[in-house]
Amino acid sequence: MARILIVEARFYDHLNDMLVAGARAALAGHDVDVVTVPGALEVPGAIALAVESGRYDAYVAIGVVIRGETYHFEIVANESARGIMALTMDGVAIGNGILTTENEAQAIARADPAQLDKGGGAAKAALAMLELAQRLG
Repeated sequence: MARILIVEARFYDHLNDMLVAGARAALAGHDVDVVTVPGALEVPGAIALAVESGRYDAYVAIGVVIRGETYHFEIVANESARGIMALTMDGVAIGNGILTTENEAQAIARADPAQLDKGGGAAKAALAMLELAQRLG
């Protein structure tokens, strides 16, 4: 049983509820904690803090970034992904479930466990990376 931390950027409650439900279902049988941060930009920092604690084996990043009328979408989408990628390149097992969509309808389709279940997919990716890390030593 692995200790998994879900870090969620709690901005769109209804979408996050679906993503977290999918992740929790995929992580059944594991010890799972959830922490909430204000937005997607804070997710990599929260994971980095948790890595320093040494309490978790793998991480699931959850959040939703929907394109708006300004350049802010690109900054949040790109920088949150860059931060997560930097951590994975350091050997941290992370499943990235931060959705970046054009609109809410796309986000719902991806977040809903009965549809594309990207929360569950991110959780499965975290477990796969943890297994790979353990196998490779």
